[in-house]
This record gives sequence, structure tokens and C-alpha cells, in this order.
Amino acid sequence: MTVVYLDTLLLVNFMANYLALRAAASLAGLPIRRGLLALSALLGAVYAGAVFLPGMTWLARWPCKAAAGAVMVVVAFGGCGRLLRAGVTFFLTAAALGGLVLAAELLGGRQLVLENGVLYAHVDLRLLLLLLLGSYLVLEMALRRVWSGRDRHCGEAEVRLPGGTARLRVLLDTGNTLTDPLTNRPVLVAEGAALERVLPRNFPWWDPVRGVEQAAVQGLRGVRLLPYRAVGVDCGMLLAVKSQGITLEGRDLGPLLVALSPTPVSDGGNYQALLGAE
Repeated sequence: MTVVYLDTLLLVNFMANYLALRAAASLAGLPIRRGLLALSALLGAVYAGAVFLPGMTWLARWPCKAAAGAVMVVVAFGGCGRLLRAGVTFFLTAAALGGLVLAAELLGGRQLVLENGVLYAHVDLRLLLLLLLGSYLVLEMALRRVWSGRDRHCGEAEVRLPGGTARLRVLLDTGNTLTDPLTNRPVLVAEGAALERVLPRNFPWWDPVRGVEQAAVQGLRGVRLLPYRAVGVDCGMLLAVKSQGITLEGRDLGPLLVALSPTPVSDGGNYQALLGAE
């Protein structure tokens, strides 16, 4: 008979869920919203604990597992777009992470228990958490190699606006020559939908003219129209806002201008912004 300690089970599964969700967000090119990832991981851990409660073993059936996973995906990635892609990526990532942990346990001669489909182990808790973290780092390195193989010019950026900080996946595009005419510095072209939560409430980022008018009414500073040219567009206008700072892969780029694109900038959704590669 397996004796399960509920506090250990909750902590182990919370850690495993959070790392799997974070790796899935990285692989799917979605912004990493730590609070929602933690909430989703906690819900998954509570579900894992509920499986062991008296009379609740029916929760271990695969329809319940699928439903619990779907809830976790909606909580973690809802509102980001590409929800189906995020869900598939999460399930594959969770399976890969579990496989790495299982392999490490077997190679180390430790006893790992997968009771009712829930991860549990009779080993020192600190050792197990280190094992989870190490497996995550191995998986993350593998995912980064996948990304670099698909697009070696992508990077993670933090965009700081008055309403908060947003994390975006940025493509460094040598063909993007858009610059700020006032400073001659590169302009970050970002999907407006990806920045909506850090923009003023009900701000019409998809309509350049209305955006400038509302900014004037509300006294918002650093908002203006930015002319651009592209294939099929001789003279277009984008709504642009001045950031408080942008950090790309640890490199501080300073307060660049951010142009808000009303349409996705990536056909496959692999990135949410473009920046001219210097």
C-alpha cells in the first residue's frame, strides 16, 4: 500500500505543473505571465491531491484528467490567442518533463510512484525538487535549440509602458528598416493585441487616428502617428507610443518607440514583434 503525504504531493505537482507550463509558453512563443502560470499550476496540484481523497478515485479517469488539463491551459494562456496550440504544446511538454524525471529516477535507482496518474516519489523532497528543476533546464535548453533551428533571429523582450511590463517574442528582421524620424533609432513593431493589457483601458490601438485623438483628450504623452512603407503600401500610418524602456535578451535598448500593428506580424504566431537587426 502506498502512503501519500498530501503536503509533499501538492508541492511536487505544483512545481512540476509550473515548470511544464513555463516551458510550454516558451515553446509556443507566448508571453510568460507568472501569476497566471502559478495559479494554473496550483489548480493542477489541488486536482492531484483530490484524486487521493476518500471516494474521489473517479477523478483519475482520463476524461477528468483531460478536463483538468484543459482548465489549466485556459487559466494559464487564456486571452493570449492560439489557445489550441498552447494546449497541445503544454500536454507534450508535460509528457516530456515527466519522462525526463522518470528516466533520472530510474537511472539513480530511486523509487518513483505514479499513483492514479499523479506524480509522487519516496525520496528526499529537496532532491526531487532539484531533479524537477534540472529536468526543466534540460528541456528548456532543448526547446531553445528547436527555436534556434527554426528561427535563429528570435529573442525574448520586455517592453515597459506606463501600464506595466509585457514580454514579447521578437524577430530581429534585417529587412525591417523602420526608424523613428525624430531620433533615427529603430522602432519596435508589435502586435497591439499583445500589448493591450499594458495600454490605457479602452484605448483604440487598432485605429491610428482615433488613438491620437483619444490620447490628446486624455492627456497621454508620447503617442503619435508613424508613417511607414511596405509591400503593397506606399504610405501607411501606424499608431506609436513611447516606451519607458525595452530589454532584449538582457540588453537594454532604452526607451524605443513602439508601433502598434492592428494585425499579427507573424503568419504562424511564432513571434509578436519585429525589430530591425543592427
